[in-house]
Amino acid sequence: MALRLLKVPTIATVLVASSGMYFYNRPLDFNDLSLIRFGRAAATTAVISYDYLTAFKHVQYGTEEYWALKSKVHRRSAERLRDLCCANRGTFIKVGQHLGALDYLLPEEYTSTLKILHSRAPQSSMEEIEQVIREDLGKEVPIIHWDLSTKRVLTMEFAEGGQVNDREYMKAHGINVNQISENLGKMYSEMIFIHGFVHCDPHPGNVLVQKCPKSNKTEIILLDHGLYQVLQPKFRINYCRLWQALIHRDMAGVERYSRKLGAGDLYPLFACVLTARSWGAVNSGIACVPVTLSEDVEIRTNAALYLPQINDLLNRVPRQMLLLLKTNDLLRGIESTLQTRASSSSFINMSRCCIRALARHKRSQSRSGRRRLQITLTESFHLWRLSMYELFLWLKGSVLGLGLSTLLAFLH
Repeated sequence: MALRLLKVPTIATVLVASSGMYFYNRPLDFNDLSLIRFGRAAATTAVISYDYLTAFKHVQYGTEEYWALKSKVHRRSAERLRDLCCANRGTFIKVGQHLGALDYLLPEEYTSTLKILHSRAPQSSMEEIEQVIREDLGKEVPIIHWDLSTKRVLTMEFAEGGQVNDREYMKAHGINVNQISENLGKMYSEMIFIHGFVHCDPHPGNVLVQKCPKSNKTEIILLDHGLYQVLQPKFRINYCRLWQALIHRDMAGVERYSRKLGAGDLYPLFACVLTARSWGAVNSGIACVPVTLSEDVEIRTNAALYLPQINDLLNRVPRQMLLLLKTNDLLRGIESTLQTRASSSSFINMSRCCIRALARHKRSQSRSGRRRLQITLTESFHLWRLSMYELFLWLKGSVLGLGLSTLLAFLH
C-alpha cells in the first residue's frame, strides 16, 4: 500500500528541495527565512505522509470504499500542498504550477487543485511592488516600457486572451485546437533545437491564445519572461541527435547520446522520462505507437516504483536538462488537456528543426565550400522527404485520401 502511494508525499519533498533563500537587499520578513519555509514544508510533508500511511488501515483494497477514501486523501493532500505553496511563495509557486500541469502523470485531485496557481497565485501587495520599483527604478509609477525592467522588475504590456488549455474559450472564439497545439510545438522546437534560447515556464497561465482583432489570425502569447535557459551548443547538438534517435527508433543512438547528456547506465529510464513513454513504446518507436490507456497506467505506476532511480538520474544530468524536462512536462500537460498528445505533426516539426540545427552546426564546422554545399543539399533532401511524408499523412486523413483508398479497394 505504501509503495503504491509513495509518489504523492514525495511531491512535497520535491517542494522542499526546490526552495531556498532569496534575499536581495530587502527588509527582513520572517516568512522569507529558509528555516521557516523549510520547517513549514517539512511539517506538510509529515502530515501528508502520515495521512497516506494511516488512512487505509481498516479499508480493503479495491473496494468502492477504498477508491472513495483514496480520492478524499488525494484531495486534502493536494489542498495542503496548495496552501504550502501559497504560504512559502517564490519557488514553491513555480513548482506548484508545474505539478498542476502534469495531468498525464498525477491524480486528477492534485492537478485540479494546483491549477489555481496558474492564474490565481498569491499576489504581492502594492506596497511590496512599489518598494522594489522604487529601489530598482527610482520611480513611484513606472511607464510600461522595457527600459524600466531590471533583474527584479519585468515590466510588460497587458495581454488579452484565454489560457492555452481552455478548450471552451477556443471553441467560443473559433480557434482551432489542433493548430494551436501544432504551432506551440513548432515554437518550442525552434527555441530548443535551433536557437538554444528557451522560455522554461510554459504553464497554462503563461501561455495565452487569441484571435488578433486586426488580422483575425490566431496568436499564441507567451507571458512571464523571467525564466529562460541558454543551451550550450554541444549540449543542444547532442539533445538534437538524441531526439532524432528516439524518433527514428535508433536504440544505439538513444544510448550513445543519453550517455553524452549525463544519464550513464540509466539511459533507458532517461528515454522514458524525456518522452513520457514506456520503454516498450520507445523500442517500438514513439512516432509510430499511439499512447494507450494501459501505457498511461504503466507510466503512473512506474513513476512511483522508480522514484529512487529517477532522483539519481536528475542528480546526474546538467541543470540545462532539468529545465528542459520541466518545460517538456508543462508542454505535455497542455497537449494532454487539448487531447493532441503524441500527434504525428509534432514529431515532424521536431524532426524538421533537428535537421536544420544539425545542418547549421555542420556548416559552421566546415571550411570547405564544397562540403558546405553538400551539407546544404543533404539538408534540403531530408526536409523535402519530410514534407512528402507530411503530405502523405494529410492525403491519408483527408476526404481525397479516403476516396482513393475506397477506389483502390474496389479495383482489387
